[in-house]
Amino acid sequence: MLNSKDSLIDVANVFAREYGNTILPVNYVRGVSISGRLRLARLLGDEERVISSIEHLVDPVVKQFDMDSIRFVDGSVHSGYLWAHDLTDLTADQKYMDLLVKIADLYLADENPIDPDNRVEDIFFVGALLGRAYDFTNREGYANFLFNYLEQVNPQTNSNLWWHSNSSPYYWGRGNAFAALGFAEALSFLPVTEPDFQESVNKHRAHLDALISYQHESGAWPQVINNPDTYLELTSTAILGYVLARGIRGGWLSQDYSPYLEKAWIGVTNYIDSTGQVRNACAGTGPLSTLLEYIQRPTVEGHDDRSGGFVLWFAVEYARLLL
Repeated sequence: MLNSKDSLIDVANVFAREYGNTILPVNYVRGVSISGRLRLARLLGDEERVISSIEHLVDPVVKQFDMDSIRFVDGSVHSGYLWAHDLTDLTADQKYMDLLVKIADLYLADENPIDPDNRVEDIFFVGALLGRAYDFTNREGYANFLFNYLEQVNPQTNSNLWWHSNSSPYYWGRGNAFAALGFAEALSFLPVTEPDFQESVNKHRAHLDALISYQHESGAWPQVINNPDTYLELTSTAILGYVLARGIRGGWLSQDYSPYLEKAWIGVTNYIDSTGQVRNACAGTGPLSTLLEYIQRPTVEGHDDRSGGFVLWFAVEYARLLL
Protein backbone atom coordinates (compact mmCIF):
# COMPACT_ATOMS: atom_id res chain seq x y z
CA MET A 1 0.00 0.00 0.00
CA LEU A 2 1.55 3.28 -1.15
CA ASN A 3 0.10 5.35 1.71
CA SER A 4 1.22 3.00 4.48
CA LYS A 5 3.02 4.11 7.62
CA ASP A 6 6.11 2.12 6.63
CA SER A 7 6.30 3.66 3.16
CA LEU A 8 5.90 7.14 4.62
CA ILE A 9 8.69 6.51 7.13
CA ASP A 10 10.90 5.18 4.33
CA VAL A 11 10.48 8.47 2.47
CA ALA A 12 10.97 10.48 5.65
CA ASN A 13 14.25 8.68 6.37
CA VAL A 14 15.54 9.49 2.90
CA PHE A 15 14.61 13.16 3.17
CA ALA A 16 15.98 13.44 6.71
CA ARG A 17 19.36 12.30 5.40
CA GLU A 18 19.25 14.75 2.49
CA TYR A 19 17.84 17.81 4.27
CA GLY A 20 18.14 19.53 7.63
CA ASN A 21 21.91 19.19 7.81
CA THR A 22 22.70 22.89 7.51
CA ILE A 23 21.31 25.97 9.22
CA LEU A 24 23.02 28.73 7.24
CA PRO A 25 21.76 30.99 5.94
CA VAL A 26 19.02 30.95 8.58
CA ASN A 27 15.55 30.97 7.04
CA TYR A 28 12.34 29.00 7.09
CA VAL A 29 13.40 26.41 4.51
CA ARG A 30 16.18 25.22 6.81
CA GLY A 31 14.05 25.67 9.92
CA VAL A 32 11.41 23.31 8.54
CA SER A 33 14.00 20.70 7.56
CA ILE A 34 15.70 20.73 10.97
CA SER A 35 12.31 20.54 12.66
CA GLY A 36 11.42 17.62 10.40
CA ARG A 37 14.50 15.67 11.47
CA LEU A 38 13.59 16.17 15.12
CA ARG A 39 9.97 15.12 14.56
CA LEU A 40 11.08 11.98 12.75
CA ALA A 41 13.52 11.16 15.56
CA ARG A 42 10.71 11.34 18.09
CA LEU A 43 8.51 9.16 15.90
CA LEU A 44 11.24 6.52 15.56
CA GLY A 45 12.60 6.72 19.12
CA ASP A 46 15.95 7.90 17.76
CA GLU A 47 16.08 11.11 19.78
CA GLU A 48 19.49 10.79 21.42
CA ARG A 49 21.50 10.47 18.20
CA VAL A 50 19.58 13.13 16.29
CA ILE A 51 19.48 15.62 19.18
CA SER A 52 23.27 15.47 19.43
CA SER A 53 23.58 16.15 15.70
CA ILE A 54 21.07 19.02 15.76
CA GLU A 55 22.62 20.67 18.82
CA HIS A 56 26.01 20.58 17.12
CA LEU A 57 24.39 22.26 14.12
CA VAL A 58 22.37 24.98 15.86
CA ASP A 59 24.33 25.88 19.00
CA PRO A 60 26.85 28.13 17.21
CA VAL A 61 23.92 30.13 15.80
CA VAL A 62 22.26 30.27 19.20
CA LYS A 63 25.46 31.56 20.81
CA GLN A 64 25.86 34.25 18.16
CA PHE A 65 22.20 35.31 18.20
CA ASP A 66 21.96 39.09 17.99
CA MET A 67 18.59 40.62 18.78
CA ASP A 68 19.60 43.97 17.31
CA SER A 69 20.16 42.28 13.95
CA ILE A 70 17.16 39.96 14.05
CA ARG A 71 14.70 42.85 14.41
CA PHE A 72 15.72 44.19 10.99
CA VAL A 73 15.00 41.03 9.01
CA ASP A 74 11.64 39.59 8.02
CA GLY A 75 9.59 36.54 8.93
CA SER A 76 11.38 34.30 6.45
CA VAL A 77 14.44 34.56 8.70
CA HIS A 78 12.53 34.62 11.99
CA SER A 79 10.82 31.33 11.14
CA GLY A 80 14.23 29.82 10.52
CA TYR A 81 14.23 29.26 14.29
CA LEU A 82 10.96 27.30 14.53
CA TRP A 83 12.91 24.11 15.23
CA ALA A 84 13.51 25.59 18.72
CA HIS A 85 10.08 24.32 19.78
CA ASP A 86 10.90 20.73 18.80
CA LEU A 87 14.37 20.87 20.34
CA THR A 88 13.22 22.33 23.67
CA ASP A 89 10.44 19.77 23.77
CA LEU A 90 12.93 16.93 23.32
CA THR A 91 15.73 18.23 25.53
CA ALA A 92 13.87 20.34 28.15
CA ASP A 93 16.57 22.97 27.49
CA GLN A 94 14.64 26.24 27.48
CA LYS A 95 17.40 28.31 25.90
CA TYR A 96 16.09 27.41 22.46
CA MET A 97 12.53 28.53 23.08
CA ASP A 98 13.71 31.55 25.06
CA LEU A 99 15.28 32.69 21.82
CA LEU A 100 12.12 32.04 19.79
CA VAL A 101 10.01 33.94 22.31
CA LYS A 102 12.25 36.98 21.87
CA ILE A 103 11.58 36.82 18.14
CA ALA A 104 7.84 36.40 18.68
CA ASP A 105 7.82 39.53 20.84
CA LEU A 106 8.79 41.57 17.78
CA TYR A 107 5.32 40.87 16.38
CA LEU A 108 3.64 42.36 19.44
CA ALA A 109 5.44 45.67 18.97
CA ASP A 110 3.78 48.69 17.34
CA GLU A 111 6.18 48.43 14.40
CA ASN A 112 6.12 44.72 13.73
CA PRO A 113 7.71 42.78 10.84
CA ILE A 114 4.40 41.99 9.07
CA ASP A 115 4.42 43.26 5.49
CA PRO A 116 1.69 45.91 4.96
CA ASP A 117 1.26 44.49 1.44
CA ASN A 118 -0.43 41.48 3.07
CA ARG A 119 1.91 38.83 1.71
CA VAL A 120 0.57 35.36 2.40
CA GLU A 121 3.97 34.15 3.56
CA ASP A 122 3.41 36.20 6.72
CA ILE A 123 0.39 34.06 7.62
CA PHE A 124 2.74 31.10 7.92
CA PHE A 125 5.43 33.06 9.73
CA VAL A 126 3.02 34.61 12.24
CA GLY A 127 1.11 31.37 12.84
CA ALA A 128 4.29 29.36 13.37
CA LEU A 129 6.05 31.85 15.64
CA LEU A 130 3.20 33.17 17.77
CA GLY A 131 1.61 29.74 18.11
CA ARG A 132 4.81 28.24 19.46
CA ALA A 133 5.40 31.21 21.77
CA TYR A 134 1.92 30.77 23.22
CA ASP A 135 2.38 27.03 23.65
CA PHE A 136 5.65 27.54 25.53
CA THR A 137 4.65 30.48 27.75
CA ASN A 138 0.85 30.18 27.96
CA ARG A 139 0.72 33.98 27.79
CA GLU A 140 -2.62 35.24 26.53
CA GLY A 141 -0.99 38.11 24.65
CA TYR A 142 0.36 35.75 22.00
CA ALA A 143 -2.97 33.97 21.55
CA ASN A 144 -4.92 37.24 21.42
CA PHE A 145 -2.59 38.71 18.82
CA LEU A 146 -2.77 35.56 16.72
CA PHE A 147 -6.56 35.28 16.89
CA ASN A 148 -6.89 38.94 15.91
CA TYR A 149 -4.44 38.53 13.05
CA LEU A 150 -6.23 35.47 11.65
CA GLU A 151 -9.50 37.42 11.80
CA GLN A 152 -8.04 40.39 9.93
CA VAL A 153 -6.43 38.51 7.03
CA ASN A 154 -8.86 37.32 4.40
CA PRO A 155 -8.98 35.52 1.06
CA GLN A 156 -10.85 36.95 -1.89
CA THR A 157 -14.57 36.65 -1.16
CA ASN A 158 -15.51 35.49 -4.67
CA SER A 159 -13.16 32.49 -4.58
CA ASN A 160 -12.02 31.83 -0.99
CA LEU A 161 -8.51 31.74 -2.48
CA TRP A 162 -5.66 34.03 -1.47
CA TRP A 163 -3.78 36.52 -3.59
CA HIS A 164 -0.02 36.41 -3.16
CA SER A 165 -0.24 40.00 -1.91
CA ASN A 166 -2.17 43.19 -2.53
CA SER A 167 0.32 44.19 -5.21
CA SER A 168 0.29 40.70 -6.80
CA PRO A 169 -3.39 39.73 -7.16
CA TYR A 170 -2.74 36.21 -8.43
CA TYR A 171 -3.61 32.84 -6.94
CA TRP A 172 -0.10 31.45 -6.67
CA GLY A 173 -0.06 27.81 -5.57
CA ARG A 174 2.58 28.03 -2.86
CA GLY A 175 1.05 31.29 -1.66
CA ASN A 176 -2.25 29.56 -1.01
CA ALA A 177 -0.37 26.71 0.66
CA PHE A 178 1.39 29.21 2.94
CA ALA A 179 -1.95 30.70 3.97
CA ALA A 180 -3.37 27.27 4.78
CA LEU A 181 -0.17 26.34 6.62
CA GLY A 182 -0.32 29.46 8.75
CA PHE A 183 -3.80 28.57 9.94
CA ALA A 184 -2.80 24.95 10.58
CA GLU A 185 0.25 26.00 12.58
CA ALA A 186 -1.78 28.46 14.65
CA LEU A 187 -4.59 25.97 15.30
CA SER A 188 -2.02 23.43 16.46
CA PHE A 189 -1.26 25.57 19.50
CA LEU A 190 -4.16 27.95 20.18
CA PRO A 191 -6.70 27.15 22.94
CA VAL A 192 -9.67 25.27 21.49
CA THR A 193 -11.96 26.61 24.20
CA GLU A 194 -11.86 30.16 22.83
CA PRO A 195 -14.78 31.18 20.56
CA ASP A 196 -12.25 32.61 18.09
CA PHE A 197 -10.80 29.14 17.60
CA GLN A 198 -13.88 27.87 15.78
CA GLU A 199 -14.07 31.04 13.68
CA SER A 200 -10.50 30.41 12.54
CA VAL A 201 -11.35 26.78 11.80
CA ASN A 202 -14.32 27.84 9.68
CA LYS A 203 -12.19 30.23 7.61
CA HIS A 204 -9.52 27.55 7.24
CA ARG A 205 -12.01 24.91 6.08
CA ALA A 206 -13.58 27.27 3.55
CA HIS A 207 -10.15 27.86 2.06
CA LEU A 208 -9.33 24.14 1.96
CA ASP A 209 -12.67 23.34 0.36
CA ALA A 210 -11.90 25.86 -2.37
CA LEU A 211 -8.43 24.39 -2.86
CA ILE A 212 -9.73 20.84 -3.04
CA SER A 213 -11.89 21.78 -5.99
CA TYR A 214 -8.66 22.54 -7.90
CA GLN A 215 -6.71 19.42 -6.87
CA HIS A 216 -5.56 17.60 -10.00
CA GLU A 217 -6.59 13.98 -10.47
CA SER A 218 -2.94 13.05 -9.83
CA GLY A 219 -3.20 14.57 -6.34
CA ALA A 220 -1.02 17.62 -6.99
CA TRP A 221 -1.98 21.29 -7.19
CA PRO A 222 -1.09 23.61 -10.08
CA GLN A 223 1.41 26.45 -9.94
CA VAL A 224 -1.48 28.89 -10.33
CA ILE A 225 -4.37 27.39 -8.40
CA ASN A 226 -7.21 28.45 -10.69
CA ASN A 227 -5.27 27.73 -13.90
CA PRO A 228 -5.17 23.95 -14.45
CA ASP A 229 -2.94 24.41 -17.50
CA THR A 230 0.00 25.55 -15.34
CA TYR A 231 2.53 22.97 -14.19
CA LEU A 232 1.77 20.76 -11.20
CA GLU A 233 3.93 21.99 -8.32
CA LEU A 234 5.58 19.90 -5.60
CA THR A 235 6.02 22.37 -2.73
CA SER A 236 2.39 23.48 -2.56
CA THR A 237 1.25 19.86 -2.74
CA ALA A 238 3.56 18.81 0.10
CA ILE A 239 2.47 21.75 2.26
CA LEU A 240 -1.23 21.18 1.64
CA GLY A 241 -0.82 17.47 2.31
CA TYR A 242 0.80 18.32 5.64
CA VAL A 243 -2.04 20.75 6.40
CA LEU A 244 -4.66 18.06 5.75
CA ALA A 245 -2.84 15.44 7.82
CA ARG A 246 -2.25 17.90 10.65
CA GLY A 247 -5.88 19.00 10.66
CA ILE A 248 -7.28 15.48 10.72
CA ARG A 249 -4.88 14.46 13.48
CA GLY A 250 -5.62 17.66 15.40
CA GLY A 251 -9.36 17.18 15.12
CA TRP A 252 -10.39 20.39 13.34
CA LEU A 253 -10.72 18.54 10.03
CA SER A 254 -12.98 15.52 9.71
CA GLN A 255 -12.18 12.20 8.04
CA ASP A 256 -14.05 13.56 5.02
CA TYR A 257 -10.74 15.17 4.04
CA SER A 258 -8.88 11.83 4.04
CA PRO A 259 -9.33 11.05 0.31
CA TYR A 260 -7.72 14.38 -0.62
CA LEU A 261 -4.90 13.71 1.81
CA GLU A 262 -4.29 10.29 0.26
CA LYS A 263 -4.24 11.81 -3.22
CA ALA A 264 -1.86 14.56 -2.11
CA TRP A 265 0.71 12.00 -0.96
CA ILE A 266 0.44 10.18 -4.26
CA GLY A 267 0.90 13.53 -5.98
CA VAL A 268 4.07 14.20 -3.97
CA THR A 269 5.56 10.78 -4.77
CA ASN A 270 5.33 11.59 -8.48
CA TYR A 271 7.92 14.35 -8.02
CA ILE A 272 10.48 12.81 -5.65
CA ASP A 273 12.97 9.98 -5.99
CA SER A 274 14.65 7.44 -3.74
CA THR A 275 17.63 9.73 -3.05
CA GLY A 276 15.65 12.77 -1.89
CA GLN A 277 15.86 14.66 -5.18
CA VAL A 278 12.79 16.52 -6.41
CA ARG A 279 11.11 17.77 -9.56
CA ASN A 280 8.64 20.56 -10.31
CA ALA A 281 9.42 22.62 -7.20
CA CYS A 282 8.72 26.28 -7.86
CA ALA A 283 11.83 28.42 -7.35
CA GLY A 284 11.91 31.06 -4.61
CA THR A 285 9.34 33.67 -5.50
CA GLY A 286 8.60 37.13 -4.18
CA PRO A 287 5.52 39.05 -5.35
CA LEU A 288 5.53 39.20 -9.17
CA SER A 289 4.06 41.84 -11.46
CA THR A 290 2.10 39.71 -13.91
CA LEU A 291 0.25 36.42 -14.06
CA LEU A 292 2.57 35.30 -16.85
CA GLU A 293 5.56 35.59 -14.51
CA TYR A 294 3.93 33.09 -12.14
CA ILE A 295 3.06 30.77 -15.01
CA GLN A 296 6.62 30.86 -16.32
CA ARG A 297 8.34 30.74 -12.92
CA PRO A 298 11.18 28.19 -13.20
CA THR A 299 11.31 25.00 -11.19
CA VAL A 300 14.08 23.49 -9.10
CA GLU A 301 15.13 20.01 -10.17
CA GLY A 302 17.35 17.95 -7.87
CA HIS A 303 18.22 19.05 -4.33
CA ASP A 304 15.84 21.70 -3.01
CA ASP A 305 15.83 22.62 0.67
CA ARG A 306 12.40 24.26 0.48
CA SER A 307 10.33 21.47 -1.03
CA GLY A 308 12.50 18.79 0.58
CA GLY A 309 11.78 20.11 4.07
CA PHE A 310 8.06 20.22 3.46
CA VAL A 311 8.05 16.70 2.01
CA LEU A 312 9.72 15.61 5.26
CA TRP A 313 7.11 17.42 7.36
CA PHE A 314 4.31 15.86 5.33
CA ALA A 315 5.70 12.32 5.52
CA VAL A 316 6.20 12.48 9.29
CA GLU A 317 2.81 14.06 10.00
CA TYR A 318 0.98 11.56 7.78
CA ALA A 319 2.83 8.67 9.46
CA ARG A 320 1.85 10.01 12.89
CA LEU A 321 -1.76 10.11 11.75
CA LEU A 322 -1.61 6.46 10.70
CA LEU A 323 -0.12 5.21 13.99
